[in-house]
Amino acid sequence: MYLQKMISCSQFLARPNAMQTFVRAASQGKMPLARAHGKSFAHRSELRQAKRIVVKLGSAVVTRGDECGLALGRLASIVEQVAVLQNQGREMMIVTSGAVAFGKQRLRHEILLSQSVRQALHSGQNQLKDMSLPVLEARACAAAGQSGLMALYEAMFTQYSTCTAQILVTNLDFHDDQKRRNLNSTLHELLRMNIVPIINTNDAVVPPPEPNSDLQGVNVISIKDNDSLAARLAVEMRADLLIALSDVEGLYDSPPGSDDAKLLDTFYPGDQHSITYGTKSRVGIGGMEAKVKAALWALQGGTSVVIANGTHPKVTGHVITDIVEGKKVGTFFSEVKPAGPTVEQQTEMARSAGRTLASLEPEQRSDIICILADLLTERKDEILSANKNDMEHAVSTGRLSPAMLKRLSLSSSKLNSLSIGLRLIAVSSQDSVGRVLRRTRVANKLELEQITVPIGVLLVIFESRPDCLPQVSALAIASGNALLLKGGKEAANTNRILHELAQEALSIHGDKDAIQLVSTREEVEDLCRLEKMIDLIIPRGSSQLVRDIQRAAKSIPVLGHSEGICHVYVDHEASVDKAIKIIRDSKCDYPAACNAMETLLVHRDLLRTPLFDQIIDMLRTEHVKVHAGPKFASYLTFSPSEVKSLRTEYGDLECCIEVVDSMQEAVDHIHKYGSSHTDVIVTENEDTAEQFLQQLDSACVFWNASSRFADGYRFGLGAEVGISTARIHARGPVGLEGLLTTKWVLRGEGQTAADFSEQGSMTYLHENLPVAQVLPGHRTTS
Repeated sequence: MYLQKMISCSQFLARPNAMQTFVRAASQGKMPLARAHGKSFAHRSELRQAKRIVVKLGSAVVTRGDECGLALGRLASIVEQVAVLQNQGREMMIVTSGAVAFGKQRLRHEILLSQSVRQALHSGQNQLKDMSLPVLEARACAAAGQSGLMALYEAMFTQYSTCTAQILVTNLDFHDDQKRRNLNSTLHELLRMNIVPIINTNDAVVPPPEPNSDLQGVNVISIKDNDSLAARLAVEMRADLLIALSDVEGLYDSPPGSDDAKLLDTFYPGDQHSITYGTKSRVGIGGMEAKVKAALWALQGGTSVVIANGTHPKVTGHVITDIVEGKKVGTFFSEVKPAGPTVEQQTEMARSAGRTLASLEPEQRSDIICILADLLTERKDEILSANKNDMEHAVSTGRLSPAMLKRLSLSSSKLNSLSIGLRLIAVSSQDSVGRVLRRTRVANKLELEQITVPIGVLLVIFESRPDCLPQVSALAIASGNALLLKGGKEAANTNRILHELAQEALSIHGDKDAIQLVSTREEVEDLCRLEKMIDLIIPRGSSQLVRDIQRAAKSIPVLGHSEGICHVYVDHEASVDKAIKIIRDSKCDYPAACNAMETLLVHRDLLRTPLFDQIIDMLRTEHVKVHAGPKFASYLTFSPSEVKSLRTEYGDLECCIEVVDSMQEAVDHIHKYGSSHTDVIVTENEDTAEQFLQQLDSACVFWNASSRFADGYRFGLGAEVGISTARIHARGPVGLEGLLTTKWVLRGEGQTAADFSEQGSMTYLHENLPVAQVLPGHRTTS
């Protein structure tokens, strides 16, 4: 098969009349039509639509660090990605460097072998290393390396049943109209036959290059030829996307490596005057400036461009596919500049305003929250009108489940409840930021304090819950944190008006920018990569959303729970009335809530008793679909549908019933199948209840109370940002306290550590002081 493909490619290139045939086909309109060209993609998310893609591999990507050979691992991963995209139905082209490096390795080897056998046999290994080698002329290296480079590409692509064809060009080929038409026709026919063209400048015949000091005196072919070649080729072929891989992450606003250098996610024409270029790469003489000029030229011709790093070991294996999927990789060139700030700029604005917010007096922060509470009721008609638009659109599209629609809906009563909850937060905010938790007299006139401070910048991602926005905003204001909000598009209108109200309340003290609503086309995964800008991520939504964020946020802490698998265990000594009330409320009050019961555990002795019959009758009356656990099913002749998994969050009027032999077995079951969220025991035996409360390792454990009490408002926290099942920082319903951290403040009078050494005159006291005692002039900021 491989030999047949090679023969097919070779015969195609060798046919004397092939070019004329393809020109005639093109003139007769028989060639496949590409995307309507002339406009590049405006946003990264549109890159998924790219059909024809040019991948440019710079010398630094293809060659090894010693510049004498190819980086085979990187090359193999790039080939795999190109083959995957090709097999998806896209048309892929590669503009590659590497012939010089491959030829240099080959010629060096030949030179060593050409040494006399006597010299090689009688020289030690160290002497052999010190043998001087002549400077290799770059064009000779290219001539020696072209065939080997192409053979390597063919061998790699063959593993994915993909055929390749080599095309060598020079700049002169583009100045001759006939040659340019021939090249264009050849490439179109190769793409039509599902062949990947591999294009390179014919470095064996190009003019001699300038010496490159970066290569310690060894001349190489200019990398700028391939930059301009890739851009010219992309425009000529009306490519949708040009991916230029180099050895830098992308384009920076100042030389990479400098203290203030920031990677530009998007670059717009006209911005080139506001940046400075750094040094060139270790290979080639083009540098980033040449890449930018080539990219802008291609962009002007209607081809979108992304410049990214193709050498980073952690991303090389998926850099190309990530770019095509629209992920934030490298620098994206766009002609459409957004009207508002970028998400990075929003984050910086929020952090700056957040520091000012944290420095306000507690009464000032409380005033802001009270004003927001007033606005929720004063402007309720405006809010409900926006929410009505969102609801109508959601219903018409049919994309939301009934549970999600219920979360999306707002009402006057909901707004009134929100307003009350915000006022509770305002009261609790009086002693939040700057509160002294511990005071220690370390030594005479040396006093230490541990003080509460804001965490920094919070990113809250929520879906179908617009009421979350004012709650979280109030908690962020109370704790002095900056806030970045990313809501679901299904609540776009409601979120917009609620965000405007939050900023209106903040503006009374000039802190309007402390809360930002991300309304750009930012993917959640891209936001989770802003580890240098965001300090904590709080997801509010489905278990799938939380799991996705936990996977994506590799360097940012995530506060929350991925599942709410809550249990109610009914002991054999349970009260009938209490059991019925608790089960009904836990399951039926709000089935979509994360604190709703999902599994009912019943003591074995209760089977075939009036209590068990009443439980079943109540669930049937409430239209709750019951799934039988394995053990429960074994007791029944005709059982309900057996549960597929005991670790299921239904989020609806469904639940699982399972039988256990004892309280201890119930605890073991919950530890195995639960999510450490909220679990309940119903019993009149105090000893049994206490053992359950002590042994069960969940964030919330209740005795004779509904699982629905696991809520920040019901706990008296005013509101919550979520319920955490994590083991550190905050656990259970997370309110104001969970959004604070601490710092240590030491006040002295010139003491040094040397004063406490054996030769020093001071000794440690480590005397605990009352925290209520406030030091003169005490004031803290984050």
